[in-house]
Amino acid sequence: DELASGGLPNASRARHRRHARARDNMGSFKSYFPSSLYRPLVSSATACQGLDTSATPARSKFVHPAANFTAHSAQEFDLSYFLKGALAGGICCSVTHGALTPVDVVKTRMQLEPLKYTGMVSGFQKVIAEEGAGALLTGLGPTAFGYFVQGWFKFGGVEYFKVQASQKLTPQQTWDNRNSIYLGSAAAAEFIADIFLCPLESTRIRLVSNPTYADSMIGCMSKMAAEEGLIGAFYSGFAPILAKQIPYTMTKFAVQGIAAEKIYDSLGKKPKEMSSSENLSVSLASGVIAGVAAAIISHPADTLLSKINKAGAGGSGGMLSRLGNIAAETGMWKLCTQGLAARCVMIGTLTAGQFGLFDIVMQATGATKFHFHDPAEEH
Repeated sequence: DELASGGLPNASRARHRRHARARDNMGSFKSYFPSSLYRPLVSSATACQGLDTSATPARSKFVHPAANFTAHSAQEFDLSYFLKGALAGGICCSVTHGALTPVDVVKTRMQLEPLKYTGMVSGFQKVIAEEGAGALLTGLGPTAFGYFVQGWFKFGGVEYFKVQASQKLTPQQTWDNRNSIYLGSAAAAEFIADIFLCPLESTRIRLVSNPTYADSMIGCMSKMAAEEGLIGAFYSGFAPILAKQIPYTMTKFAVQGIAAEKIYDSLGKKPKEMSSSENLSVSLASGVIAGVAAAIISHPADTLLSKINKAGAGGSGGMLSRLGNIAAETGMWKLCTQGLAARCVMIGTLTAGQFGLFDIVMQATGATKFHFHDPAEEH
């Protein structure tokens, strides 16, 4: 020790003596445990390539076996994280869908009565002139409640399935398969969410297509169940809602993830290197792109869903028979284009708002949002 510390300043000699005492203590401590629990100490001076070791005395440093593992801890993504994600999803879906109820009313009227409602602006004017401004809020109750439930299972489910998939794969496998994880997580979460959404969406469409049918959401649901039975009233649109919502949600989350990744790459920054407001801006921009793409993909099924929930549409046969009749009567071009512009405006705005609100609520609850990371860039 005297030789090793010769010529060093007083502070350095004192520090060196402390290290020497620690090594001596560690030697006696290690005798109580099997030697297999210990690994050779690595010199921090020689661990750094290109470092000139001649000018700096070597100092011992313990290297933890998991020092290079960069995945988030299991504790960070426990039940409380998934509940926070579900709450944030419920709030963001309820608020955005509820706020856009007037647009959805006109869009649905355009799909159901295209000869009368020929455009978005003229549609607004006709609804207000004939039924009053309050008619634009038709179906607000089932919309807000239904999409809170759907958002709870959709966003919470996507977070759950993403984390579960990433924990079963290596960091590199997770990164390489991130798009498949987005798609699979979104499909599974949306299927579960639609089981709860379908009855409320059927109620909303009935109220929008026939405002005099009932005075409230509960009254409408009771009357529909009495007249058509539970399955006929609330799940006749289950197939089209799955055909609409699953591709929509898969596109929405996958495109948003890719778009956000490209935006961060163009800025040369990672999410953790940006402020909350900057990350929010990325979420909004990528949300608009994802919303428009998702609207185009899912629009034919959305048109079918609107039409099949109108009383008497497609005849009196089974669900598949009615769907076939509606598709034949409407034609593929009209299925793909009736109300599409209005829906792109609506879904683009709605999706951007959802991802923005989701980030805000997650931050307010103290949750750190899950992100895919390229492990090659973290070393």
